[in-house]
Amino acid sequence: MTTKMKRREFITVFGGAAAAWPLAARAQQPERMRRIGVLMNLPADDSEAQARNAAFLQGLLGLGWTVGRNLRIDYRWGAGNPDLYRRYAAELVALAPDVILAVTSPVVAALQQATRSVPIVFVGVVDPVGADLVANLARPGGNTTGFALFEYGLAAKWLALLKEIAPGVTRAAVLRDAATAAGVGQLGAIQVVAPSFGIELSAVAVRDASEIERAIVAFARSPNAGLIVTASPFGAVHPDRIAALAAQHRLPAVYPFRYFVTAGGLVSYGPELLSPFRLAAGYVDRILKGEKPADLPVQQPTKYELVINLKTAKALGLEVPPSLLARADEVIE
Repeated sequence: MTTKMKRREFITVFGGAAAAWPLAARAQQPERMRRIGVLMNLPADDSEAQARNAAFLQGLLGLGWTVGRNLRIDYRWGAGNPDLYRRYAAELVALAPDVILAVTSPVVAALQQATRSVPIVFVGVVDPVGADLVANLARPGGNTTGFALFEYGLAAKWLALLKEIAPGVTRAAVLRDAATAAGVGQLGAIQVVAPSFGIELSAVAVRDASEIERAIVAFARSPNAGLIVTASPFGAVHPDRIAALAAQHRLPAVYPFRYFVTAGGLVSYGPELLSPFRLAAGYVDRILKGEKPADLPVQQPTKYELVINLKTAKALGLEVPPSLLARADEVIE
């Protein structure tokens, strides 16, 4: 090989290697780190909260987002305390996240007070339009969108379920949060159908554990009583206490979510709660890639579940109708 040929070969090899260096350097550079805030309504050590967070993380992972590689998540746990919601909302907004995941209406309201620009994806909100969190479901507008919990009409089914599983009930207390639009709406749906079931209603407004106990003790003194627990912040934080009080005072009770029944409650009918967190990861992904919350429609739940606790029914002296058992998605024995 001549000297000239050797020199040309060297230049070719060297040039190819040099061209490859920038590619290798880019491959070794870390991915851009994006930041998410999460404001939960439950305490950090709550098993339901951890299950929901796990579903959210699973959804993100399936879309290519990994904490520590291309994603950072800042958590705040409100534990059902409105003062903490406001404090933590301000803290998260100050961190300048790309998007915030918010759980329940009071949390979203606190965040909207803190920012009208940082994108918010919500889960667990009853009637987001009525609560004035979005303009409408199809085009929410503003910086907020997400996954609604259910429509008010579902509450009417709780009364029908109470009468089906405990036909002797003629009086029902409805535990609700009177300070929220959701509390008013759920009670209204129950009131509409109460006459057709021959049930006299008592609306009970409660906001903390001591009020719950006083209300249940007072109501249970008269016979043929039952209980309906609506979806609310106090219920989410105190499911074990409410289920225990209903059992202690022998009140057949219907609940909106499965976690009340696993805590010892009689029966629940409501949306499955983990899927929306996986779906919320999809909205977070789309926002991180440039879409706007205003253009992402609010979605309604598609899966509902009926859960019955046979052990609790037996303790209350109730025989669950076979037709109800056949419809159940889960029976706890």
